[in-house]
Amino acid sequence: MVTGGFLQMLRKKKELIPLIGFMAFAAAGATSASLYFLFTKPDVILNKSQNPEPWERVDPSTPQKLITINQQWKPVEELQLVKSLTK
Repeated sequence: MVTGGFLQMLRKKKELIPLIGFMAFAAAGATSASLYFLFTKPDVILNKSQNPEPWERVDPSTPQKLITINQQWKPVEELQLVKSLTK
């Protein structure tokens, strides 16, 4: 019985309880951040064969960072011209 041994170890070594709590909090935060970026960001892909160029779907007028302060986006005319010629 693994959990019984784990709980007995925690009863003997109480100084490990905060460490385990912080590690569990960090693991939950990393998992939730990964899932957030996976499902909300258009440039994160799992299957590259279905969408080989995911950066084409990114809307440049919407901020892609968690926090964006005073970001102004203006299209580059040369880039738009090249994009229209290559399609």
